[in-house]
Amino acid sequence: MSIRVLLADDHAVVRAGIRQFLEQDPEIEVVAEADDGLEAWAKIAQHSPDVVVLDIQMPGVSGIEVTKRIRQHYRDMGVLILTAYDDDPYVMAVLQAGANGYVLKTASPASLTRAVHEVHEGQSALDPAIAHKLLRRITAEAQHPEVQPLTKRELEVLALAAQGYTNKAIAAQLHISDRTVQGHLAHIFDKLQARSRTEAVMRAVSLGWLEIEG
Repeated sequence: MSIRVLLADDHAVVRAGIRQFLEQDPEIEVVAEADDGLEAWAKIAQHSPDVVVLDIQMPGVSGIEVTKRIRQHYRDMGVLILTAYDDDPYVMAVLQAGANGYVLKTASPASLTRAVHEVHEGQSALDPAIAHKLLRRITAEAQHPEVQPLTKRELEVLALAAQGYTNKAIAAQLHISDRTVQGHLAHIFDKLQARSRTEAVMRAVSLGWLEIEG
């Protein structure tokens, strides 16, 4: 089955180029396009895409706000931010809103399609420049002594989440219920002061609690 993508960007020429890049991959199908945040939100409800590729700055409703709405109503839908902005406030805002990935428009077509696949598989997809910036910031924040250590079980849950496992898959791996996994993730987010899996994983890596293979 193909990965069904909704593409939202307020520049038609940019959308056309991105669509061409994405659809070179036979496993990706762009099912809808939108040129502003409100249209994107309406078409998300209409098409139920697997992955939404969003710009940040769009008329009406920003990509950040669309991401927040998606997380409130479609928890398993992938959100990939594709933007020219690499400023810290934008990066932190969209990751805290619950985006699964953040890729710059300077990325290669191969990097973009790989990011769509990673987001669809439940993994985090960060542009190398963004990952470096985020890790540096989190490393600085991690110097604060109030960060609470994770339990052995919480580390197991976070390690599986970092590998792209869904809550249901984590539950099966650890022989616990989905609800228990959700409870562990809630505790992890609270302890690490994180609002997304990506942010929690990056904090744990910066603290030396978690290693990411590859």
